[in-house]
Amino acid sequence: MIDKRNLAALPARLIDRMGLKLPSRYPVRFIIERGNWSIKWDGTYIAGEIEKKYPGVVRVDERPYLLTNKIVHFGSQYQWTAWQSYLAKSNRMVCTFFHGVRGDDEALNRHVDAFLASLPRLMRVITAAKMIEDRLLGWGVPRNKLVRIPIGVDTSLFKPVSKQMREEERAKRGIRPDQFVLGSFQKDGVGWGDGMEPKTIKGPDILIEVAKKIAKEMPLVVMLTGPARGYVMRELERSKIPYIHEFVDNYLDLPSRFSVLDAYINPSREEGGPKGILESMASGVPVVSAKVGMAPDVITHGATGMLHDVGDVENMAASVISLAQSAEFRSSLAENARQNILDYDWKNVALMHYDLVYRPMMEK
Repeated sequence: MIDKRNLAALPARLIDRMGLKLPSRYPVRFIIERGNWSIKWDGTYIAGEIEKKYPGVVRVDERPYLLTNKIVHFGSQYQWTAWQSYLAKSNRMVCTFFHGVRGDDEALNRHVDAFLASLPRLMRVITAAKMIEDRLLGWGVPRNKLVRIPIGVDTSLFKPVSKQMREEERAKRGIRPDQFVLGSFQKDGVGWGDGMEPKTIKGPDILIEVAKKIAKEMPLVVMLTGPARGYVMRELERSKIPYIHEFVDNYLDLPSRFSVLDAYINPSREEGGPKGILESMASGVPVVSAKVGMAPDVITHGATGMLHDVGDVENMAASVISLAQSAEFRSSLAENARQNILDYDWKNVALMHYDLVYRPMMEK
C-alpha cells in the first residue's frame, strides 16, 4: 500500500492511473516561470490578492507535472504548449494568451498552430486586450471558453513621486534640467544576449526614428531598461542621441526608473499589454503608444495618453514634442491616466480571475 504522504514523488500520470488523489488544498495552481520575468509577477500578484480574501484557493507553482485533479492555469500560451503533453488528464486547464499572430515567422506560425490544436484540452483561455480577444474568436476559439481579463498593475508600488525625489533621481544620472527624458522599458532584441538583432514586433526601429525626429527639436535623453537592448543602444549612439540603460534585476526597483521620465513610448507592432504603459500611467508619466494590445482599451487619445497607428513615426514624435512644450498638458494627461488606471490594480484584476474563471470552475 502506498503512503499518500509520498504521492508527490510519483509522476502525475501514474497517480491518475492508480485513481489516487493528492490533498485538495489550493485547488488552483498558477504556473509561473522560474526566471525573474513577467509571468512570475502575474502569478504572484494574482495568487497573493486572492489569498487575502479566499485563503487556500490559489498558489503559484513551477512544477506542473506533479499536479492531479487541479485547475492548472498557465501564465502564458508558450508555457502551456510546452507542458501540455506531460500533464495528468485529471487536471482542468486554463491558459493566458497575450499575443501572437501568423506571419513571416515560421516558428510563430507553428506555435499558433500548436496552441489552436490544444484547444480541446483547455477549459478557459484568458486574454487581456479586446483586439486579441477578437483575433482569437476569428481563429475559432469558442466564445464560451474565452474570457477577457486585463493585465494588472500595483498602483501602490507604481505611483507619482515628489518633485524632490524626481530631481534627486535625475541628478544621480547626470540629467540636466533642460533635457527631456523619454522612457522605453522593454526587451526588443532577439534572444537573451546583447540583442543586436532587433525584435521587429517590439518596434525598436520605430523607436529610433521617433527619437531622431524629437532630438532635432530639443535636448533628448532616452531612458532604457530591460535585457537585449543592443540594437537600440547602437542606433542611438550612431545618431548621437544620449541614452541611459539600466538593467533592473529586481522588479520592485523599477518604479524609481519611471520617476525620471517626462514621457513613455510604446512603439510596438504587436503586444498583449504591455505592462510598461500601465506602470507608466500609474506612475503619473504620460504615454505615447501605438494602437496595440491593451493601449486602445486604457488610453483615450488626448485625455489619458496619446494613441497612434502602428509605425506612425511622424505623429508619435509630434505627440512627444507637444508634451515637451506644455507642462500643463503633461500634468493633465498624467493625472487623468493615474485616476483611470486605478481600476486596473492587481487587487481588482486578481478577483476578476477568481470570479470569472476559478470559482465557476471549482463549482462544476
